[in-house]
Amino acid sequence: MSTRIVQFGTSRFLQAHVDLFVHEAREAGQDIGPIAVVQASGSAARAGRVSAFGRPEGYPVIIRGMVEGLPVERQVTVRAVDRGLSAATDWEALKALFADEAGIVVSNMGDAGYEIAAEDRSPTLLAGGAPLSFPGKLAALLHHRWSEGGAPVTVLPCELINRNGEVLKAAVKELAIASGAPAAFAEWLDREVIFANTLVDRIVSEPIEPVGAVAEPYALWAIEAQPGLALPFSHPNVVLTGDLDPFERLKLHILNLGHTFLADIWASEGRPAGETVRAILADEAVRARLDALYAQEVVPGFKARGMGGEADSYVAVTLDRFRNPFLDHRIADIAQNHAVKVERRIKAFLDWLAGQPGAPATPVLDALVARHAQQVPA
Repeated sequence: MSTRIVQFGTSRFLQAHVDLFVHEAREAGQDIGPIAVVQASGSAARAGRVSAFGRPEGYPVIIRGMVEGLPVERQVTVRAVDRGLSAATDWEALKALFADEAGIVVSNMGDAGYEIAAEDRSPTLLAGGAPLSFPGKLAALLHHRWSEGGAPVTVLPCELINRNGEVLKAAVKELAIASGAPAAFAEWLDREVIFANTLVDRIVSEPIEPVGAVAEPYALWAIEAQPGLALPFSHPNVVLTGDLDPFERLKLHILNLGHTFLADIWASEGRPAGETVRAILADEAVRARLDALYAQEVVPGFKARGMGGEADSYVAVTLDRFRNPFLDHRIADIAQNHAVKVERRIKAFLDWLAGQPGAPATPVLDALVARHAQQVPA
């Protein structure tokens, strides 16, 4: 029997990432899906999107960008999604679907998606209507599944939160305790529900209304191995790994670090307000500065940590992504919360290298961190 996926989040990211991968796996003959997409937020603005997910003709995903220095473009009609549900208006139907059919749960609820609403810390959480927060909804649905017989299920969160599976599981168990659920439910969560840590990476630049998206060619869904966990399907962009840290380091300290370096140049040197990543790199002087940073400080730093080859390859891919002729990635957007990003993307890289034998001198990164050292909120 095919493995039903219940997906929390209607974002264009998921449409062009997980949903596209599942579609391609199904087209290759794999027994995975279909997907039921759940609008967890209850936003009236997205009601049309929810209803559009059930259309049998599917929706378009356009892949545009650079691969090995050459432009590519293709369109895929994604038909892996067979229904859309609103947690606010379809709660009873969602409970039945979750208890009877779900084999995999996917989510992408944003940076604040694991925050627990105060109203959900209540004995009524598991017995009433839809809870307010995503962890509350998931706890209530898992409890209902457990009460109906409790088949195992795998949760694959896609939020950009470090150790996202562990964080989400802790939130669900916290709510189980606050709601007064029996100890047997918590034991079932530990025994039968896998909460995996994952890392996702793809720039999805534009929506297509009411459903669909435009995305870059590069994509990664790295899932951390644990006992009992198998990949839900096979796909070139889905990786099962014993350690997410190398993937996280490459993304954070090459792609994200490069973005923040360019944002610092943009903010400090009076460049055009609407400038994009592609446009700033068309300035040969700026491109030379980024190339030098990668070659003299970043890649040697990875080499000192035993990841020089991986860093070289990832820099080449990153520069293709930065030069995507179809993507207007505004530096003003990247520059938001700049001091915090300097702390997380650049200072964290320097801390990772501190005391490491063979670590390079990092004068450019040191100076950038020093300029922003007093601006990070406590």
